[in-house]
Amino acid sequence: AETGCIRLAVFLPQYAVTPAGDIEPAGAGLVAHELIVALAEGLGVKVEIVPQPDPPKAIESLNAGQCDVAVIGIDETRTNLVEFTPPIFWFDFAYLVPSGSPIEAADEVDRPGHRIVGPQGHAAVMTLQRIIAHAEIVATDVPDDAFALIRDGKADIFALPRERLIDYAAMLPGSRILAQGFGVNNVGLAVAKGRTQLAKEIGDFVEEARASDLVARILDDTGQASRGFNVAN
Repeated sequence: AETGCIRLAVFLPQYAVTPAGDIEPAGAGLVAHELIVALAEGLGVKVEIVPQPDPPKAIESLNAGQCDVAVIGIDETRTNLVEFTPPIFWFDFAYLVPSGSPIEAADEVDRPGHRIVGPQGHAAVMTLQRIIAHAEIVATDVPDDAFALIRDGKADIFALPRERLIDYAAMLPGSRILAQGFGVNNVGLAVAKGRTQLAKEIGDFVEEARASDLVARILDDTGQASRGFNVAN
């Protein structure tokens, strides 16, 4: 309210760049944007989108005072870096395999010789690093780089939130998203470490938004409910 603006950090693939060069929220970024817009309207302020390449950069921007809030998966390794609100929604992580892959189920992924690709710093890759014992994990700068490795036959499995893999599968004929996922991402809003009062105020808004079905309506209106997003409990 003092600055007249809430600066929301989003990172790839939470946004896309339009042909005109504008930043357009997508997926989790779109849901967070609609939620922050509702908060901003109540405060009588505007919303500004601050694009970042990946979650670590979004967290850096929070703690550097370059933005006010970010939408990030709640992971124990991040709790010493930012202050989290209660979760807003959740979705699962999944595997995509290219055409001709012999892999049929998630329990066939973690085997010697398999290369799993995903974007560095994302909760999907952080989850993999805890559960994968035999396959090789290759972290790329952005999701499109990971997809390029799968497309060009330089990797065997692409790991990402299931809802994002739907779009990538459409760009790779014959590819398949395995039915069983490998983890759940509870997503909340994050503010800079030490801003506990701000986290509490936004957290109260999140809980009210869930209880009033605002989050459910946003998921439906943005089409994310049909892509595997669920309201957090």
